Amino acid sequence: MDQLQKYSYPLGRVLLGVLFLAAGMGKLQMGADAFAGFIESQLPLGFLAWPTIIFEIAVGVLLIVGYQTRWVALAAAGFCVFTGVIYHGGADVTGMLKNIALAGGYLLLFSRGGGGLCVDKT
Repeated sequence: MDQLQKYSYPLGRVLLGVLFLAAGMGKLQMGADAFAGFIESQLPLGFLAWPTIIFEIAVGVLLIVGYQTRWVALAAAGFCVFTGVIYHGGADVTGMLKNIALAGGYLLLFSRGGGGLCVDKT
């Protein structure tokens, strides 16, 4: 049981990081212009396509390797709340609640740090 607990926290951090990395890579594969069009179909914020892609990939990589985990997790939580309320807040209640729940997970990372198997100990 101790071994399971020892590795479950870093594994959880990595899985939360994979979510952001996969989302950013998917948007990159879609193409920034196509993603900007997708954003514009809902809100006039298409200019945020590249910053969003870069942010998601960076957050994913930093969480996976465990670098500056507390601050990266706090930024991820804020991003999840913002996008959940602003983008998913209308008709996509499930998407909004998913983002809010993810923000809770990222806040746990913020409060506790990266756990084991980190590049640094933050």
